[in-house]
Amino acid sequence: MKVHIDPLDKLVSEYIRKRSGGYCERCGKYYGWKGLQACHFHGRSRKSVRYDEENLVACDFGCHIYLDSHPLEKVEFFLQRLGQDKFDMLNSRMRTPARYLDESAFTIYYREKIKQLEANKSLQ
Repeated sequence: MKVHIDPLDKLVSEYIRKRSGGYCERCGKYYGWKGLQACHFHGRSRKSVRYDEENLVACDFGCHIYLDSHPLEKVEFFLQRLGQDKFDMLNSRMRTPARYLDESAFTIYYREKIKQLEANKSLQ
C-alpha cells in the first residue's frame, strides 16, 4: 500500500534532512541535504508520530533501505540515538490515537524550524 505524501510530509522531510547538516545520520557520509531521505522509525501510516521529529532521521538511500530491511538493527539505532527514556516516550506516542493532530500547527512549526536552521547556517 502506497502512503500518500502530502506537502507537510515534504516540509518535515526537508527539515529532517537540513537538520542533519547534509550528513547521513547512520553512516556519517556527506551527501548534502538534497541527497538524503527522511527515514521513519515508525512508518508514516502511524499518524500519531508521522511528523514527530524524534521518529525521523536523515539517511542516504542505502542506509535507509538497510535499516528498513533489518528491524532489530533499526530498533538499536533509534534506541542509541534517543536514549531509553525518549525511545520509550516515542513508542508511547505511537500508540496514542491521532484524531487531534493539527497539521496547520505542524506546518507553522516546521517552517519556523527550517528558518532557524537557515539563519544559524548563515551566521557561521
